[in-house]
Amino acid sequence: MENKEFTFKGMTVNGFLMLFVNLFLTILSIALIVLGVNIGESAQGITAGVGGGVLLLVAIIMWCGMMQLEPNEARVMLFFGKYKGTFTKVGFYWVNPFLSAKKLSMRARNLDVEPIKVNDKTGNPVMIGLMLVWKLKDTYKAMFEIDSQTMAQSGNQNAVGNSVSSIMKAFENFVKVQSDAALRQTAGLYAYDDNEQDTGELTLRSGGEEINRQLEEKLDERLNMAGIEIVEARINYLAYAPEIAAVMLRRQQASAIIMAREKIVEGAVSMVKMALQKLGEDNVVELDDDKKAAMVSNLMVVLCGDEPAQPVVNTGTLNH
Repeated sequence: MENKEFTFKGMTVNGFLMLFVNLFLTILSIALIVLGVNIGESAQGITAGVGGGVLLLVAIIMWCGMMQLEPNEARVMLFFGKYKGTFTKVGFYWVNPFLSAKKLSMRARNLDVEPIKVNDKTGNPVMIGLMLVWKLKDTYKAMFEIDSQTMAQSGNQNAVGNSVSSIMKAFENFVKVQSDAALRQTAGLYAYDDNEQDTGELTLRSGGEEINRQLEEKLDERLNMAGIEIVEARINYLAYAPEIAAVMLRRQQASAIIMAREKIVEGAVSMVKMALQKLGEDNVVELDDDKKAAMVSNLMVVLCGDEPAQPVVNTGTLNH
């Protein structure tokens, strides 16, 4: 898309110089009006009064050309509706008073998007939230490619069309709507997790930086039309929706229990093997296959059981 934004090249004068000029003209016009009143209805009095009135009107119009700009601010300059460029010079200046200047903030802004319910790739409802940092990069698109002024006025009945706060609030609402759409689109492409299967597929839980990068790309595509740049976008909240959270928690608990049992059994088998090996090497007792099987069974019960084992003293002999 063609870049229609350009720097304002119209006449600008140092604001402090024009401040003194306007003060001089204002004082001079008032003095002429007073002089005309004092002289009376003579030709000199009428001339002084009319000249003072005209000069006062000129001074009032010239006062409207004063403009102050802070760092990371911009003003879109319009001459009776025609775009004349974007003014970004920091300081105090005087410009053509017939130019209208719409003030915009180019500073970075945060937006914490409340978690929304979406369906992941497998159809599971999940709650996902977003935090992003954005700023304006193209003032022409921001002012004229989207209806920011109407959005600002519709959001507040008392808002002024060129109020920077109301216009920036309108941009924030626009970003919020588009971020919701991008978040839904991104979340629908991936599953919440791999369901304890080593598939190697990217998921919302394990994606991390890759998911955030794709989210930034989708947001940039949607917000480029409004001249808005995404500095950073990150998923800051991810959880199953309340209606399936309890079921998924039980599934995760079951998976954790199975994994723990596997470790316990693995360790128990190793300990039983070591016990039989040590008994054989040290000639502590000779066990036939039946006794070994019974011993293995007892040790496995003791080592793998959830409750403490109750010892039983055998007062008999190993041989029948």
